[in-house]
Amino acid sequence: MFQDDAFRALDRPECLRLLGKVPIGRVVYTRKALPAVLPVNFSLDADSSVVLFTSSGSDLVRAIDGVVVAFEVDDFRAETQSGWSVVVTGRAEIVTDPAEHERLSRTGPRSWMPVRDGVFVRIESEIVTGRELHGTVQAR
Repeated sequence: MFQDDAFRALDRPECLRLLGKVPIGRVVYTRKALPAVLPVNFSLDADSSVVLFTSSGSDLVRAIDGVVVAFEVDDFRAETQSGWSVVVTGRAEIVTDPAEHERLSRTGPRSWMPVRDGVFVRIESEIVTGRELHGTVQAR
């Protein structure tokens, strides 16, 4: 991978640290055989998995339960042409264990949207990659 002073790849610990700093990310999945992206709020669990809270009957839950998805977060500054992006890739699964559901009810994310019959969805952080861009603002 090309790397210079303006760009660098991030290691897993740094990616996880950045992942924990933002409240919104994007789930990347397949819907009707086409790529789909949905912004969601989330939390990072102690085991480094991404946790979502949503309605059990949502289209998102039906599409991602038991399949591999990507989850992306970023923070960019247009004025300095700099920022970072982290992608987590792993299997998404509904949390079915009652004790785990109870724990996440206390410590996990709260949905910013109204939720009916809420479930937690865990995305395992099987692959974690990231990159940081240190832009150079050019005069015009």
